Amino acid sequence: MFLKNKVEKSIVIAVMFIGGLLVALPFIWMILSSFKNETEVLAIPPTVFPKEPTFSHYIELFQNLNFDVYLVNTLIIVFFSMIGLLLNTMAGYGFGKFQFKGKETWFMVVLVTMMLPGQVTMIPTYLILNEMGLTNTMAGIILPGLISAFNIFLIRQFMVTIPDDLIEAARLDGAGEFYIFTRLIIPLAKPILAVQVILTFIASWNSFLWPLIIANDQSLYTLSVGLSLLQDENVTNYGLQMAGSALMVIPIIIIFSIFQKYIIEGFNVSGIK
Repeated sequence: MFLKNKVEKSIVIAVMFIGGLLVALPFIWMILSSFKNETEVLAIPPTVFPKEPTFSHYIELFQNLNFDVYLVNTLIIVFFSMIGLLLNTMAGYGFGKFQFKGKETWFMVVLVTMMLPGQVTMIPTYLILNEMGLTNTMAGIILPGLISAFNIFLIRQFMVTIPDDLIEAARLDGAGEFYIFTRLIIPLAKPILAVQVILTFIASWNSFLWPLIIANDQSLYTLSVGLSLLQDENVTNYGLQMAGSALMVIPIIIIFSIFQKYIIEGFNVSGIK
């Protein structure tokens, strides 16, 4: 019986290893190719590891192709998206733990907005921002992404699992609402917040369509928009494209690695299967 379980475990590990390798292979190839010169990238037969590693593609991205500007813009969007996540957390906490007039109605409105594709609200949002004079500005790029109905819903679902007695006990001890939120609710909500941080980071880091629509000035473009321009202008320079793609993917992998231990727990407690 022990031998049978050991064999089954070994088979499962082997299958998982092969599957993981197949999934990771394109990313590994992309990163290695970003350090190859143009000749080696197109060499037949292809080489796995670069014979003469070079950082010239990354240097060209930042020195000649404005990727430093695109990176700063993307980091600004990520920063304000995290502020938006804090606002969404407050809203989810309010829906989950406070009683106020019209609570269920407003929450239904939040749920209804989740059912609308982003393309449906994109034109009205653009027209509103245009009337406010915020087109072709960083504020116009940031504002529509601050509030997310999905984030509010997900956090609200977690908040209802927190016992009301715990919050009432803190209030009886003299704790203020802000203190309860920052010192009690936030630590308890770490699993779901970790999931939200990852989802929010990926969405803001990969922001492409909205910055492309709202901004006419290349100084406001994000990394995703810059990468698309790079593919149009440097069709045959695959090493340069690989470097740009690696620049997009590596931070996401790092963030995922940091928060991965909370992901399964966060999805389980929020009811997502």
